[in-house]
Parts: sequence; structure tokens; C-alpha cells
Amino acid sequence: MSVVIVVGAQWGDEGKGKVVDLFTERAHTVVRYGGGANAGHTLVIDGKKLVTHLVPSGVCHPGKGCVLGDGMVIDPYTLLEEIAECQGRGLLAGKELLIGLGAHVILPYHKLLDGMREDRSAKRGKAIGTTRRGIGPAYEAKAGRRGVRIRDLFKPARLKDIVDANLDEMMPVIAHFGGTVPTAGEIDGWIADAIRAGEQLRPYTGDAGRHVAQVIRDGHHVLFEGAQGCLLDLDHGTYPYVTSSSTIAAGACQSAGIGPTHIDTVVGITKAYATRVGEGPFPTELLGEVGDKIRIAGGEFGSTTGRPRRCGWLDLPALRMGVRLSGMQSLALTKLDVLAGMSEVSVCVAYKLDGRELDEPPIDPDDIARAEPVYASFPGWDKLPAHAHDITDLPPTARSYVDTISKMAGVPFCLVSVGPDRTETIRLTDPFA
Repeated sequence: MSVVIVVGAQWGDEGKGKVVDLFTERAHTVVRYGGGANAGHTLVIDGKKLVTHLVPSGVCHPGKGCVLGDGMVIDPYTLLEEIAECQGRGLLAGKELLIGLGAHVILPYHKLLDGMREDRSAKRGKAIGTTRRGIGPAYEAKAGRRGVRIRDLFKPARLKDIVDANLDEMMPVIAHFGGTVPTAGEIDGWIADAIRAGEQLRPYTGDAGRHVAQVIRDGHHVLFEGAQGCLLDLDHGTYPYVTSSSTIAAGACQSAGIGPTHIDTVVGITKAYATRVGEGPFPTELLGEVGDKIRIAGGEFGSTTGRPRRCGWLDLPALRMGVRLSGMQSLALTKLDVLAGMSEVSVCVAYKLDGRELDEPPIDPDDIARAEPVYASFPGWDKLPAHAHDITDLPPTARSYVDTISKMAGVPFCLVSVGPDRTETIRLTDPFA
């Protein structure tokens, strides 16, 4: 039995969906433990694409357990749409899905407040770049001990009390931001819709933490799937341009309801370059033709928002920070194929700040803005073989690039992806072994 955590090592969008899908072949159960529908994991199986926002990326393996942990914030309407889409493809036909009763619920007023705040911040030139999915307000309500949980959807009187208490606080804020205060009829409609959604979800709900612990005790392989990336962690990321939850490996235990002694290994996912969605520091960002070329070749448009992602060279100091924060023991490299055809590829190997050379990014936002990336250049490579199965199948220059990243990040690669499909993968080690 092995318990493996998969986390993004950058700012999200690293290709966790494909990696989790591949690792699920060996897993009994896949657990999504944090975040909400602000995540978007793209799976390409036999040329067919499926994008999940809440359902774990292991869903494409019939019979594998898929758990939504109590640390998530769940939009019930989005989840029902995903379940319907999966079932339309012959997935989730049995009892694979389990939704934690303690997970918090996103309701329309969370989204309303999220969008108004973002608009107000944008006018001041300080937008965060949220997905406007209500994630932050839902986590705020959770921390304020006034959140709606999945179990509350089954108790109409309790649900109404919680919603009324939330709106008592939110109404003045909505009015202050110039928004239209919802009417009593609208609020009653939100509550009625939530109750109906809850009844549709009820057959899938249960004690997720206890279930996962039992699966581990029974000796099965378990895979924990993170959302976003380490550098967006609420405590350790590029605050305030971060998400509203823990995105590092430690968050898996707290959010899923198991102890840290159960974890065997942590795998970090990194692209061969770097991307970021929304605002925030991005020292290696490429604003010209090269950045546009990477964006188009890599299909770098948000699977949740459709926004074009900011693209730049791989940032090794930031990758080292991600490795440290999550205790990564191996890395999975994705989208190596996107850099094919370039005559030269650059990598940020350090930062210079006030005459000092730093091997990790500075922690103060103002210092990040002042820091100067130090680059190393590598010769490029031609198109990669789509069905490469061994690292020796790669062109020598691409292989040298991979080896250099591994050495400078301080951890080995367990997997190298050379295309979006399952088959376009070089597997080096098995994290469950």
C-alpha cells in the first residue's frame, strides 16, 4: 500500500489532470482535497477531451473511487453538470463518487460578492485575477464559522438560518459596492435551488475522511490530487495574489481528514516552462513573440475561465521553493513538446537582488518586482517522438535540458510528458512502488 500526493509545483495549470489520470491506473481511490471549481483539469483520452473542475481526474478509470474531501468548496450546480457529463460518457456509473458531508457549498451570493470585489479592485488597478467562482467568499464564510456545508442542504430550516445570517452581513457590502441587493424572493429561490441540488447529490455523500482512512487501512493505493499550485498557497504563495486555500502537500491531510503519517511520497508537477493566470508577480514572463508562440503551441488558455495564460521561461528558484514547501520527492515534467522547434531555450537559474544572488524568490512582493532573473541558455530541439517510451528516445539536447532541471531542482523526474495523450508519456519510476 502506498499513499501519494500530487501537487502543482508552479502557479497551477501544470498538467495535473494528465498525471493524476496516469497514476490512477495503480490507485484504488483518488481524493481531491482542496479548492473548488476555480480549478480545471484537462484529460485527453484517445484524442477525446474531458475537463473536470470538481470531480477528481481519476474519473476516466471506471470502478476507481473518486472522493471530494471536506476541505473543498463545492458549487453544487457545477458538480451536478460534471456528474451528468461523466455519466453521459459511461463514467461514474456505479458508486465510485463520494462527496464529503463537511465540504462547504458555494451559493449565488458568494459569486455575486466575488465579482463585485474583483470589479472594484480592477478600478483601483489592484485586481487579483480571481475566477469569479465565489471561492474566496465561501472560504471566508467557512473561517467565520457561518459557512454552508453539504450536510446543511438536507436541513432546510438550518440552511435558511445560515443563509439569512450571511446575507445580513453581506447586504450592506453589496449596497456599498453599488450592486443590486437581492430581494426576499430571489433569496428564497436560491435556498430552494440549493435544497433541490442537495437532494440530487445526497446519494453520493458520506463521511469522506473516515472512508479514505479505511481504504488506507485496507491496504489500497490512494492518490491525493491537489488543485492550483504551491506558489498560490494562501500562507506561502505570492500573497495577496494567491488562492484562498492550502495548495501545498500538507493541505492534503488537513483537508481530507487523515494524519500525515499515512503519506508515503509527494510528486510535484512542473511544465517545461512557466505560466500564470491572473495578476501577480511573474519575473520570467515573456511579453513578445516568444511568449505568444509558447501560448499558442501549448494551448495556454484557462480551462476554467478561457483567459490567455501569461507565459514565460521556467523559473528554477520558484521550482525549488515549490519542492521545499511540499517536500517533493520526485517531479513530473509536462509539455516538453511545446518548446520543440526553438533554436534556444532559456531558464531562470537564480535572482539578483541588492548585489546578492538568491536561489529562491524573495518573499516580499516589492522585492520580487525589483529582483533580476539570471538566465542560462540551452540549445533547442526538433519535434519530439510522440510515442517515446524511454528517456533515450528524446533528442540529446532535450535530454540534457531535462537532466539539468532535475539536478538544479534537487529531485529526480518520475515522468516526462511529450504530448497531451496518455500514450505520449515517458515513465521513469512508479511513485507507488
